[in-house]
Amino acid sequence: MRRWLSVLLALFLLAGSLALNAPAAHAGSLGVGYDIGLGFLGAYNTDVDGRQAYCADLDADSPFAQTYGPETVTSLDSLSRQQLAELNYVLDRWGQSGDPNMTSAVALYVWSVTSAGTYNSHGMSGDIYYVGRAPASERGTILANLAAMRQEAAVYAVTDPSLTLSLDMADQYAGTLTVATHPAGLTGTATLSDAVFADGSTVRQIGAGAHPITGTPTDGVPSYKIGASMNIAAAGYGAALDLYVTPGAQRLIAAVAGSSTGLSASASSPVIELDFQPEITTQVASRYVAEGDAFVDGLTVAVTKGTWIHLDGAPIEVTATGTLYGPFDEQPTESDAPPAGAPIAGVESVTLTGAGSYTSPGTITAPESGFYTWVWAIDKAAHGEQAKYLTDSFTDRFGQVAETSVVPFQPVAVSEADQRLAVPGDALTDTITVSSSNGAWLKKDGAYIPVVFAGTAYQVPGTLPPAQNTVIDSDAVPLGTVTVTADGPDVYTSPSVVAPSGGFVTWVWEVKKVSQPEWVRDYLAADWQDEYGINVETTSVRWPITATSLMREYNVHPGGRAFDVITVSGFPANHGDFTGDGYWNADIDELRHTVYGPFATDSELTDDLDLAAAPVLTKLTTPARNGVYKLGYTDDDKIVPTEPGFYVLVTTFEGDDRVQPYASSPADVLERFYVPPTGSEVPVTVVTQATPEALVGEPFSDTALVQGTKIPEGAYLVFRAYGPHPAEAGALCESPFYVSDEIPVTQAGIYPSGTTTVSEPGNVFWVETLYGADGDVIAEGTCGAPGETTVITEQPDELLVKTNAVPTVVLGEPAHDVATVTGTVPEGARLVFEAYRQQSGEALCTAEKLVFSSAVIDLDGPGEYTSDEVIFDEVGTYYWVETVIDKDGLILHRGLCGAPDETTAVTPVPETPDEPGTPGELAQTGADGNWWPLGLAGGLIAAATGGVLLFGRRLAIARERDGYVREEDEAFEEFKAQFEGAKEE
Repeated sequence: MRRWLSVLLALFLLAGSLALNAPAAHAGSLGVGYDIGLGFLGAYNTDVDGRQAYCADLDADSPFAQTYGPETVTSLDSLSRQQLAELNYVLDRWGQSGDPNMTSAVALYVWSVTSAGTYNSHGMSGDIYYVGRAPASERGTILANLAAMRQEAAVYAVTDPSLTLSLDMADQYAGTLTVATHPAGLTGTATLSDAVFADGSTVRQIGAGAHPITGTPTDGVPSYKIGASMNIAAAGYGAALDLYVTPGAQRLIAAVAGSSTGLSASASSPVIELDFQPEITTQVASRYVAEGDAFVDGLTVAVTKGTWIHLDGAPIEVTATGTLYGPFDEQPTESDAPPAGAPIAGVESVTLTGAGSYTSPGTITAPESGFYTWVWAIDKAAHGEQAKYLTDSFTDRFGQVAETSVVPFQPVAVSEADQRLAVPGDALTDTITVSSSNGAWLKKDGAYIPVVFAGTAYQVPGTLPPAQNTVIDSDAVPLGTVTVTADGPDVYTSPSVVAPSGGFVTWVWEVKKVSQPEWVRDYLAADWQDEYGINVETTSVRWPITATSLMREYNVHPGGRAFDVITVSGFPANHGDFTGDGYWNADIDELRHTVYGPFATDSELTDDLDLAAAPVLTKLTTPARNGVYKLGYTDDDKIVPTEPGFYVLVTTFEGDDRVQPYASSPADVLERFYVPPTGSEVPVTVVTQATPEALVGEPFSDTALVQGTKIPEGAYLVFRAYGPHPAEAGALCESPFYVSDEIPVTQAGIYPSGTTTVSEPGNVFWVETLYGADGDVIAEGTCGAPGETTVITEQPDELLVKTNAVPTVVLGEPAHDVATVTGTVPEGARLVFEAYRQQSGEALCTAEKLVFSSAVIDLDGPGEYTSDEVIFDEVGTYYWVETVIDKDGLILHRGLCGAPDETTAVTPVPETPDEPGTPGELAQTGADGNWWPLGLAGGLIAAATGGVLLFGRRLAIARERDGYVREEDEAFEEFKAQFEGAKEE
């Protein structure tokens, strides 16, 4: 009945409202639940806002009439705030469910709180009583749901939900957003300004806790603030309910809905003052910088913290200071700071206005060799009011390779020839003191950088010392190039170069970058070469001279006169003219000829004779120049022995800076004469002298001096040669390989053996035998006797050329040059002779002076080669120069202009001389007075054939020079006439 009355009342009120144009009414209706006839259990539809609500009054009528609301209330009857909070929690979590078992449990929960008295007034548990309105099959589920709701509400429901935010900054950029909620499980949307979360976002769903953030200020700003805000829906939390009222009926309640349930909070940081940290890396513009050039460094500036700060729209200026340390002799070791006392080459600064690339000003120039390394720094304290914007000072590391430039060093050498004076064949060396001329000699990995110095020994053209010059004489002949690897500044001795036949040799040293190991080249500043012709770098290879002589007779009576003809060769053509230059001494223009005697026996005349203690008959001098000198032919130089005995003439030359000292041997049989006691006879003896040494393939011979006042008629000489034998085998004379012809001996005199050659090295032993007409032996030498051994040596490896030009010709007569080639001759080598006319005291062999070139001569090995004949068309002096070239045209040897034995003097055609007379006061001999022309003839023939060379060397063809030989023309013609007369007889 009450239900129907309520319906009727509602209809009545509805009709009234329509009649009065009142607002539309919303009546409650049954929602999700159960109605099995025992009463409804579940949710009601409010029809106000589409939500489900629950009856709060068990004893009131159902809310099917006009329903008003909802109104959010924070108190309801006598319920506690906690009860309100728990109701709000349960209604929010499960109140809008579409499951009748869930809505039935919510209805039971609400009644048990809002109508607790009525709910439990039936003598049993209200839960059991009212769950009976649900089907029996669902009651267990409903009660289980109810129990869960009560348990959870008791734990999670809160009366006053809350949200707070706080921002804490660890530094200018790193911070933490701390979120505090009540209850703790609340989550919501947080938004940051000028900052990001760890994932890079500015908006993020988060809950309670500390959340890392990073500030993201606008580039260039000097300061900024970080802001944070957060919203949480927080539905179902708090001591509040939404209340729906139906007049005269049950009140309906639901969880607080809509935005009214949300929580929000915000926070901001204090103003954060910003700074930034610029850092610098550099790379030198050039690893290698020449002395005098600028050091330039390339700077790359980066900001490692913050951004470059701008004030009033302009970037602040930061000063970077670069200190260039150096020089160091090697790459400095990288370190945090320069070593104490490190040298400083200069300081530069660069104004920085942002990240990017910069270039140093280049005001520091390279003063000397060394390694120079940059260290760049930013001093915060030096920036005044703007220092606060710099995080800190900055200094890069010392000794970085990328920040180091190298100024190459210039290796140079000062040298001095180790031999001021030398002789042909000597080993010539040079001592060089090497250093760096522009600073330190650089190192790599702790060791000096090695430098290869090349030294070339040049044979100076001509026979005079070289003139110092920066340019090498184009006519200088390189004798050899040696190298010295200098492992730092020090004193080094070069490998040797073999001294040539004579003349001046000067060293020129150089350093070429291209000749160095590739890794060394960049460390060297430039090529270097010292000057040509420096006096202390020059050696005089003194010319050897030869003086061969022949006494006109051997036996001289007491009071008689001896006569000698001496042929001198080997002097430079201009010897006697050089007056010195301050370093090289002037020529000594004097040959001394001393006649020693008398000696009781000729056995005293040996190489070991003590000349200082020997008796002296007379001393004579001649100019120290090439030529033929006749001694004893004038009263000024007469040789008159007064006592019987043996005499010998010794020719000596003191030696000077261009020519070796020389002394003929006291044992020379060609320089002896004998004064027998009055009325005595000289027994027949034979003294021999063999060529002491020769090369394989080179001719050599023996010479015999036959002595005695009565030579048996029909006597003859035979020479025998044995060997060659090894030196250690001793003297062996078993089977001769050479036997001379029978040489008639008619009187005392000199007799040559004739020449022979051998093809192997070793010792050759000579034995001479003088036979009578009947074949009986008158005198015979012994095997291995002193002076009777010729030592044969191998041809040298080095190609050597010795030349002898025809010394004198009359205008219109032919002249030629002869080259004796020894050593290894390369296949395809060729020889050319040239002759140059001289018109001054200086030796000049230039193209303008060339008057003759021979045909090209192919060299087929060691031997003697003769040029074409040439007839010079003018009186004067001509210098010969021989050149050997290989098959490719490379010069292997070139003679010196003005070398000894390479001069031909062309003399005018002589007038017909008067009939020659006899030398004034000729010597009285121990024979019949007519023997000596024949002896002289034999001697001259021997000289002409080369058989009487002193020590086995071929006689140098005598050179004649005007004024060198006293009374030469007349005396020689007189001598010649006597010789011709002897031949006719």
